[in-house]
Amino acid sequence: MTSTLSSKGQITLPKAIRDRLDLQTGDKLEFFVDKEGHIKMIPVTAPVTQLKGMVPKPAKPKNLQDMQLAIERRGEKE
Repeated sequence: MTSTLSSKGQITLPKAIRDRLDLQTGDKLEFFVDKEGHIKMIPVTAPVTQLKGMVPKPAKPKNLQDMQLAIERRGEKE
């Protein structure tokens, strides 16, 4: 599927994609660029379960004490 970029920077999403995402007139879309440079588009009205996997898990889980310390350190830098 292809679409052409207009002089105003607009594109028309192909009908197959609109149908697949159940998009309707006025729906909002969120765009992300992943670390490989791929563009991801997600309807803002999508259920939260569709967002799973977008943010990588931390290498080491953080506990509340670690998070509080990070917040305090951030405040010191400003």
